[in-house]
Amino acid sequence: MSKLTAEQIQTLIGELPNWSWNEDLSAITCSVQFRNFSAAFAFMARVALLAEKAGHHPDWSNSYGRVDIALTTHDVGGVSQKDFDLAARIEALLR
Repeated sequence: MSKLTAEQIQTLIGELPNWSWNEDLSAITCSVQFRNFSAAFAFMARVALLAEKAGHHPDWSNSYGRVDIALTTHDVGGVSQKDFDLAARIEALLR
């Protein structure tokens, strides 16, 4: 697994409408607003199962109905294909 270039990230991020590239964090990020805390927490539980299965865990936070997610691959010091694979699975939950 290798770190993706900025050009590769810009190309791949276009396929994920809820995600953006945060160069300062060296991560792809997503912020999602739910109707309440229970809905946000249920989403986080579903993401946790996906992350555990993938062996790749997000940096994230929750405040009431809002969930903020950052994906980066610490082993390569930036964004890898592994981040985009998990982001695509998370994106599917949002549809």
